[in-house]
Order: sequence, then structure tokens, then C-alpha cells
Amino acid sequence: MAVSGSEPSRGAGPRGGTGAGTATPGWGPRTRGWHQSLKGYADDVRGRVRDGDHGPISAVLGLVVIGIVFQSLDSSFLSPRNLSNLSVDIVGTGLVAVGIVFVLLIGEIDLSVGSVSGLSGAVFAVLNVNLGIPEWLAVIVAVVSGAAVGALHGVFFARIGVPAFVVTLAGLLIWNGLTLYLLGASGTINIDQSGLVASLTSRYFGAHAVSYGLAALGTAGYLLAAFRHRKRNRAAGMPSRPPGEIWLRGGVLAVLAFGAARTLNQFQGLPLALLIFLVVLVVSDYILRRTRYGRRVYALGGGVEAARRAGVGVERIRISMFMLSGTLAAVGGLFVASGLTSASPTTARVAGSGMLLINAIAAAVIGGTSLFGGRGSPWSVLLGVLVIQSIASGMTLLGIEDAIQFMITGGVLLAAVAADSLSRRADRLSGRPRAD
Repeated sequence: MAVSGSEPSRGAGPRGGTGAGTATPGWGPRTRGWHQSLKGYADDVRGRVRDGDHGPISAVLGLVVIGIVFQSLDSSFLSPRNLSNLSVDIVGTGLVAVGIVFVLLIGEIDLSVGSVSGLSGAVFAVLNVNLGIPEWLAVIVAVVSGAAVGALHGVFFARIGVPAFVVTLAGLLIWNGLTLYLLGASGTINIDQSGLVASLTSRYFGAHAVSYGLAALGTAGYLLAAFRHRKRNRAAGMPSRPPGEIWLRGGVLAVLAFGAARTLNQFQGLPLALLIFLVVLVVSDYILRRTRYGRRVYALGGGVEAARRAGVGVERIRISMFMLSGTLAAVGGLFVASGLTSASPTTARVAGSGMLLINAIAAAVIGGTSLFGGRGSPWSVLLGVLVIQSIASGMTLLGIEDAIQFMITGGVLLAAVAADSLSRRADRLSGRPRAD
């Protein structure tokens, strides 16, 4: 599922380059374009792995190992019930992580997303429960507040020149404090368990046709987009994927999609939360890979000065990236509040303390997004957040304390960043352009 419809590189955006639209297509040091045979494609993948550029392969192998280990220790780990719950649990953190990907693509970081997500939940609860404002309006205000916070961070960074690390670190403290102030020292606000927000994580589409229909739509959409992109490239005399590779990717996607649909249908059906998450991933990926705006984002991640000389509005792109990060953090916060059916100072302190932030960054990096900018995809979040949440789910089933979970998550994050650094070193040794 974590493969975009017709992207120019597998699991990654353009890596470096000298300006907008000039980034080298491909995924690793050996790639100079798409291969015209499946054997060439397989050889290229092996070469990239030897060079240390693993892309999403490490995350996929990690998921396989996690599944085998926890299933051997507890047979309920891969049960339809647990996997369905897992598909809902990943959404809150996953949405926040998608926003992190946008910021990482330009080589920056947003440390405030945990506090912004907590603030969003508090704003919604106060407006809807305490002040009686309709849920739909309270949701809009909560999401807009996240966008406004992100825009404020972006202005301080892009126009005033304060480092993003400092701006968002201050935001982490400020917005967490504001959340605690809104909720009160000991106040817990319970939201309506049958309301709009609560239904985000409790609503399921029980009809089997919905899950299978989504699987079929996703597979058909990928094949259609891939073949259309191949046709346009061939007409323009540009490199294109061979049909065999497209059909192979489509077949793998179909197996994963229909397998997931079958598993979900064995419990309660397709969760609304998962459907929303997948829609966000598709839209985000389309924006980054199929629009001029997205190409400018990757160009900026490849080099600020080169992007500026190519006509990219650096300040506008930077501000918009932080706005998107704040917006998605706010939406993720509503899903967190939905799962808890409440907003409280305790949950606000947890969000502000950094666990949600660390999980979101880890999800993005483990999935293949570079901390150094210019490489990544929203789809990387799906793999990364599955790794993080699978570890948490397995340890919960085994009754292992949180301290061990934190250490393992930290180790996995360190390994992912080390792999990214080794990949960049391989790029330097091979003389390839890279994102700085």
C-alpha cells in the first residue's frame, strides 16, 4: 500500500539537484532513470541496498520481524481484532507525522506538533462542551487554530530569521501552557461519545463491499495513474517504467490491499479513521508529486540558494510548510481526543512532554523520509507509524512496561537516522548530488 501511483522514484522524492525541476530521478546512487526490464530493476535494487540506500525496505523488513516475534509470543497479535485496533491507533500519530514530513522535506523540524495537537483537542472541548458551540463549528475552529499557530511559526522562521528549532521549541512550551490554562488545573472535559469527533475512531463500515471496493479502487487507481504517466513520458521521449514493473507493483499492492480488507472484514469492517488517513496520504502525495507547488518543495529541500535562483518563493513555501504541519497536528489532536473521548490536563502534559512528537518524527524517518531534507514521501509515514504502533501494541499484549517500549522506539529511531546518514555518505562517495 505504501507505493505511490506514479512517482518518479520509489518511496522518495528528488534527492538534491541544482534547482526546481532538475533533481536527479531515482532512489539511490546507481539510479539514473527507470530501467527498461524487470531484471535491470532488480539489479538496481540490489545495488542500492549494497550502497546503503535502503529506502522503505528496512521498514518493511522491520514489520515482518515485528510480526513474527510478537505473534510467536502472543497468538492474538495478528488477530483481526488487534490488527483492526492497530489500524485505528496509527491514525492520530500518523496524521501528525504527515505534517512533519512536509517540514522535513525542506530540511527543517517542527518540535511543537505535540503541543499543537493537545491545544486542538482542548479548543474543541472547551468550545463544544463548555460553551455549547456546535461540533462542526468547534472542529473548524480547532483546525484553524492549528493552521494559525503553524503560520506564526513560519513567519518567525522565514521572515524574521529565528531558527525553526528555537521557534518551535518555544511553541512547544507556549501552546502546552495555553492548553493547560484552557482546561484548568484539574479539569477534564468529556466529549459526547455519540458525537462527530467521537465517531472518528468509533465508526466502522461493516459492509464487506466497502473494504473490498476500496482495495479495488486503490489498485485500479495505481495502475491507471502509472500507465498514464508512462504514456506521457514516452510521448515526451523521457524514461518510463516498463509495463512488467508496473504490473508487478500493482499485483503486490492488490495482494496487500485485499489482504488488509479481508482482515478488517473479519472484525468490524473498514474503520472511518483509517479511510480518512488514507485519503490524507493520497492527497498529500498528489500535491507533492503532481503539482508545481510540490516540485518547488522538493527543490527547496535540495538547496535553498539553488531554489531561490530558480524562482522559488522560499519564504512562502517555508511558511506554508509550517502551516500544513500545524493543520495536520490539529487534525491529529482531534483523533487523539476522539480515542480518549476527553480532553484533560494529563493528556495535554503527555502530548507536550514530547512522546507524540517523538513518535511522529520516528514514523516519518523510519519510513524513509530524510532528516536532512529533499527526500521523502507522505506514504513513508504509513510504514513508519505501523512499525512504531506495532511495537507498542505487541508490548501491551505482553504486559511489558512503557520504559522498555520507549527504549526500543528510541533505538529504532536511531537506527533509521543512522541508515539515512550512511545513505548520504554513499551519495558523497559516488559523487551524486545530495540534499543539504
